[in-house]
Amino acid sequence: MTAQAKSLPELERFCTRLAAVERRSHQTVVTYRLELCRFLDYLGGNGLEIRSVTPDDVAAYLGGRRETDHISSRSTAKAISCLRSFFRFAIAEGIRADNPAAFLESPKRNVSLPETMDRETVERLLAAIPADSPLGLRDRALFELIYSSGLRISEAAGLNVRDIDFREGIARVRGKGSKERLAVFGGEAAAWLKRYIEEARPALVNGGGRGNALFVGRTGRRLSRKGIWKNYARYAALAGTGSRVHTLRHSFATALLNGGSDLRTVQALLGHADLTTTQIYTHVDNGLLKESHRKYLPKLGK
Repeated sequence: MTAQAKSLPELERFCTRLAAVERRSHQTVVTYRLELCRFLDYLGGNGLEIRSVTPDDVAAYLGGRRETDHISSRSTAKAISCLRSFFRFAIAEGIRADNPAAFLESPKRNVSLPETMDRETVERLLAAIPADSPLGLRDRALFELIYSSGLRISEAAGLNVRDIDFREGIARVRGKGSKERLAVFGGEAAAWLKRYIEEARPALVNGGGRGNALFVGRTGRRLSRKGIWKNYARYAALAGTGSRVHTLRHSFATALLNGGSDLRTVQALLGHADLTTTQIYTHVDNGLLKESHRKYLPKLGK
């Protein structure tokens, strides 16, 4: 992308509005900025301007992204969302009177069932974490909490010590869009968290770290998402499962629903803004279908 696109005042005002007015997450602002820079470069390269670009021009740009960059349907939908948002901003700024991206249809996303683990596999994975060192004790507490509360990786990484309330068994987390919510954790996670905070964290923080971060690395600084991914991959390999750390969140949600929890409760516990996002967990596997069939229709089961 060109330096000219990066320096356009419209781009800067748009990104400022996303963060300050619409309160979009930092990651969303970064993603939209990158997409808009590509779009502005496309306009400049084809002699087009923001105030005169047509729906056909926007469609041609997206067609080029799909053909040249081979972007997925999900990335295409994000690009359309970005352009719609930008042209709404352009209308508010008096740059143009209409939104040429308003009539674009977002592609249908291929929804795949989330990868999950049964309770025995989760317990085997957690047991594979050696808790005989400060770092091992930290990881045991971290992944016990993620599974017990269904936390996103970013939520776990962003926790501070003061966010943990052992008396109530809740953690105050900051989810997507910097929205705060209360996450509930169980007794097993609480026990490991207490051990980590009392025994391991002081040793790690004395290594030179500052601040109130709950989960810290060997230098005492806040543990990054990348660090969490890397550590989980190592323990998953030891436990003989190819799962990703986000699988713990999926397994948490699926276990709740299979145990009889209602969808609205699971939505609140996961911090989903839209119930349709939670509905992906309502799938059941073939084994559960057969078990229910035999239980409730014994004659047919024969």
